[in-house]
Amino acid sequence: MEQITSAGKLVQITVTDGYELKGSKGDTPVTFIRAEFNQAILGDSAKITVSSEGTAKYNFTSSFEFNPEGGITLDDLAHKPVFLTMIEVLPKEKKQKDEKILVLGQAVVDLLPLVEGEISFETAIPLHPVPGSPLEPLQPGVKLCCLEVKVSVPEQLLTAAQISGGNLLKVTLEAAYSVPESFVPIGPVQNYIVGLQVPSTAEKDYPIIFKNGTLKLGGEREPTPRPKKWPISNILAPGANNIPDAFIFGGPYEEEDGELNHAEDREMRNQAESVKKRITWDLESRCYLDPLAVVSFQKRIADCRLWPVEITRVPLITAPKGKAAKFDKTEDENPLSFHGVAYVNMVPLLYPGVKRIRGAFHVYPYLDSTVYEKTKCSFSLFRDTGHNLIHNNKAGGVNSPLSKPSVAKNLKEDKIQASSLKSQSSDTAVEMEAAPNHNPEGQQYVEAGTYIVLEIQLNKALVPKRLPEELAKRVKEMIPPRPPLTRRTGGAQKAVSDYHMQIRTISRAILDEYHSMFGKQVAKVEGDIDSETLEEQKCQLNYELNCSGKYFAFKEQLKHAVVKIVREKYLKTIPFENQEELQTFISELYVFLVDQMHVALNQTMPDDIQGAVPTIHKSSEQLRLFAFEAEVNEDFDMAAVYYEERLVREPQNLEHWLDYGAFCLLTEDTIKAQECFRKALSLNQSHIHSLLLCGVLAVLMENYEQAEIFFEDATCLEPTNVVAWTLLGLYYEIQNNDIRMEMAFHEAFKQLQTQILQAQVTKSTATIDFETRTSRHKSITDVEGVKAESSIGPWGMGSGSFTGAAKAEPQAGRTNEWK
Repeated sequence: MEQITSAGKLVQITVTDGYELKGSKGDTPVTFIRAEFNQAILGDSAKITVSSEGTAKYNFTSSFEFNPEGGITLDDLAHKPVFLTMIEVLPKEKKQKDEKILVLGQAVVDLLPLVEGEISFETAIPLHPVPGSPLEPLQPGVKLCCLEVKVSVPEQLLTAAQISGGNLLKVTLEAAYSVPESFVPIGPVQNYIVGLQVPSTAEKDYPIIFKNGTLKLGGEREPTPRPKKWPISNILAPGANNIPDAFIFGGPYEEEDGELNHAEDREMRNQAESVKKRITWDLESRCYLDPLAVVSFQKRIADCRLWPVEITRVPLITAPKGKAAKFDKTEDENPLSFHGVAYVNMVPLLYPGVKRIRGAFHVYPYLDSTVYEKTKCSFSLFRDTGHNLIHNNKAGGVNSPLSKPSVAKNLKEDKIQASSLKSQSSDTAVEMEAAPNHNPEGQQYVEAGTYIVLEIQLNKALVPKRLPEELAKRVKEMIPPRPPLTRRTGGAQKAVSDYHMQIRTISRAILDEYHSMFGKQVAKVEGDIDSETLEEQKCQLNYELNCSGKYFAFKEQLKHAVVKIVREKYLKTIPFENQEELQTFISELYVFLVDQMHVALNQTMPDDIQGAVPTIHKSSEQLRLFAFEAEVNEDFDMAAVYYEERLVREPQNLEHWLDYGAFCLLTEDTIKAQECFRKALSLNQSHIHSLLLCGVLAVLMENYEQAEIFFEDATCLEPTNVVAWTLLGLYYEIQNNDIRMEMAFHEAFKQLQTQILQAQVTKSTATIDFETRTSRHKSITDVEGVKAESSIGPWGMGSGSFTGAAKAEPQAGRTNEWK
């Protein structure tokens, strides 16, 4: 067993079974598996004979040492897969000493789950055939051959601090479109390279290099979705180039984060991505960022905002064996050509919850002064770090992480050399200083309109976004929900008073009815009227009340007062359990009502005294209009009375609280306005306007932490609300938080553009429908006109004219009669 240090951990890859296998010689070929990682062979399995059903049991285990202190690191595991090559052992022929072998296919094991904190995982990976292999399917729909693989480590490769504070960066380079016309596929083979640097640890940067771009003449779009590829050369099976379950999906230009995502760029991009020449990579490179590197990455984005992504072209030259000196000479004779740079705005990665940016970015000539001014980067990845960075990768192989170059030393030597030249001759010094700022080849990128499309993705957002549940909880803590009003139990006396008032009103109405029937003088000489006459008048009065419906109207008028007595005085709100209990209660209630009726009737009033003028009940909308009129007339006291009257009538209506709060803001009573808005929010904690107004008042009261919670909660509840995003942006502007202000305003503009586009689409659809209906109506009218003309007889009258005239005459006569 391999000896490992205390810091090393053994990574084991076990191939258990193979399925749907075939060979070139016979139905039961002899095969073995070869495992490779990081350009090193880990071992070969035993030679296993494949069964007639196409299965084989290998039970082959290979391993390598993971040692972050020196050797295989997390970066290697992140972007370098394990290759499992299936090789067939051909039968020996006569007089043949050595065995002949034939490569059948390759399988790729992605070790990314280990970097994400897993200890072991099992997977069935496809075995990609090499060209001409018998494993190639003869027709679509046939089951593909695969291998069962298990990967394990004795313990997690990441510490708890690395899991919580670290991150995984994925950079995908898709293509460079509209490249200069001087890029032609004929002539010397060129290696098109793109590179950038990211902090891998606190002390060194990690160079990400994309090489071997393919120059295409254009004529058609790149298909989507298409698989992402490993940044590795010399893969035997073409299908093994593709990263499992990783695809480029593209998307609308308007949803991108780059420079060319406006409506006016659509036509140019459509032409560039379908007709013009382009260089394609479709490569994904990964880099693990430890906690200190995450902090450094975040700080560098905040300080620099723009990130330089360099592009260049170098001749693809393979070094002959045993001629290292000649190769070194060739290096020096091949300087960089067409050195350009794209400035990628990385600020969106500092927006809360953002883990991915993708977009198109213009390519400009690489000029030291411009690059330093925009990115604060004082060295070039390709030029200042030496050509070894390019030549180490151009021969094919894994793009391994490199230590941060001694840039300071190179820059120091350059400065010394430049100063010595300047001391010798001022003219020469000027030429030496101006040379780096002159890049005619790079200027061709600008003239051609070249741009690159790339994607940068993180496993975790650099700035976590508050969850909607957390924001709702914070709002609930600040403003507890307002419980529904409890039933009032102290209104028994008022219920009885209302009953008295209704009795008096009804008795007065009955008395008026009696006076209208028998006259007022009858009541004054009541003692002279015998009992029979009174009984007869009573019968006549009852009959008139019943016939006119006034009796039932009086009952309905009295019913509400009786119900209030039952609820408020006797506290009866649920059905009775049995009939006996009901009858007992009715008897008791009847006695009480009759007694109270007598009390009310005994309170007699002279006939000439008029009753109280009935109150005119105004609706809530009328009160609002009255309050607005008072505001216009600057009668704020009267307006307050109307607003408060609305609140008294309907205290559970949050719109009333918002209106009163807005009135309080008008009168500069911010404390009362805040109280009104908070009461409205307590009635409905998902009401967007209440949240926004509470946020505005919190800013006015300088409670900035609460204001941010209110505004964020509003954007979470309604992400398409333009006003919510705008107010959030204004809040961040007050806080001098430029990055989040930019995020909020960008989202507000995006939602506004979407709404405008939807309105235009709706309007155009309505216009098309109207024009369609108009044309259809015109066609029908034309057809009916043709029919009418064809029905006219030789005397200019239709065949049914006489009948129509005969029918029209009685209609006209009836009309005149009604007139």
